[in-house]
Amino acid sequence: MAWLLVIVAGLLETGFAVCLKLSHGFTRVWPTVAFCAFALGSFGLLTLSLRKLDVGPAYAVWTGIGAAGTAVYGMVFLGDVVSTLKIVSITFVIVGIIGLQLSGSAH
Repeated sequence: MAWLLVIVAGLLETGFAVCLKLSHGFTRVWPTVAFCAFALGSFGLLTLSLRKLDVGPAYAVWTGIGAAGTAVYGMVFLGDVVSTLKIVSITFVIVGIIGLQLSGSAH
């Protein structure tokens, strides 16, 4: 269950990173509100998961999901440049996330 919280927290991290861009420096109200909601949810779920998980693997999985998710979202929906190297690199991040998730042990 703790790993599920980390995964959802990582997806929410993607949401807050995208909303941070869309807020244009916190000058747009709704993206700023969404940023706050996603950030609170993400940090809250990560905090709950750390009651059972080692901090290193949990934090790495959380940031990896957020980074990979944000990069993919940017390429698909925001017009970010797509390249073979980016796709391969994101794939490596995802493989690393899976490896860290499998290595983590609950207390």
